[in-house]
Amino acid sequence: MKNKVATPVDVKLMNLAVVVLVLVLLVYCAVATVRSVSRARAFDIQGITVTGDSRHNNSLTLRANVAPRIAGTFFTVDLSRVRAAFEAAPWVRRAVVHRDFPNRLRVTLQEHEPVALWGGEGGQGDARLVNSFGEVFEANLGEVDQDSLPLLSGPEGQSAEVLAMYRAIAPLFSDMDMAVEQMELSGRGSWSLRLDAGADIELGRGSIDEVKPRVDRFLKTLTQVVSRYGRAPNAIESADLRHENGYAIRLRGVSTTQPDAPKK
Repeated sequence: MKNKVATPVDVKLMNLAVVVLVLVLLVYCAVATVRSVSRARAFDIQGITVTGDSRHNNSLTLRANVAPRIAGTFFTVDLSRVRAAFEAAPWVRRAVVHRDFPNRLRVTLQEHEPVALWGGEGGQGDARLVNSFGEVFEANLGEVDQDSLPLLSGPEGQSAEVLAMYRAIAPLFSDMDMAVEQMELSGRGSWSLRLDAGADIELGRGSIDEVKPRVDRFLKTLTQVVSRYGRAPNAIESADLRHENGYAIRLRGVSTTQPDAPKK
């Protein structure tokens, strides 16, 4: 039997180099083909379908404003930039963008739902809006019924906390036919509110679980207390619930001071 002649090392290296070159060429051709196809005019974005919330935005206007910012084809368009362009429009909270083969985009919008006005700490500055998620956003205030929205205020970044407190406390006053018109969280963490009848209520510091019992105690005894002076609950001018075992109130037309003695 004849011995098998071993393939020289240089021949093996040459064969390997040929295989590698062929593979590189195939990959290059594939990439070039994909690029060519992806940039074909047949895949240029031809339209955008807008669905979802559109109470404050016209779909045609949105598409007209966003379309000039879209660059690329179905395969190359940057969906994050398209999303950002839609979310930059007034009232748009979130935009979800999908590709629709072969040359369209589909956008689903979620608009802000205004539930309150936001005045910043101390109620200073131009009022903005708070949505149902407790997020502050800017929009044309002329598009909402401002008289129907409470005014919330507090340090920047704490709008969600203020809205949560409002949602916990306002219904308690509503049960007494009193509406909370304003609620504020001070920079020192103290809560206060104003009723639609003009009464100012100091709630003190604390979480919802700490503040709510004070309000419950106040409202459960309020009718009995004011009736002693022949007044209704809506006669409150101010109240301070920060006392540990009670509260202080001031009623319209009721004075706790003694009149000056007549001069002789």
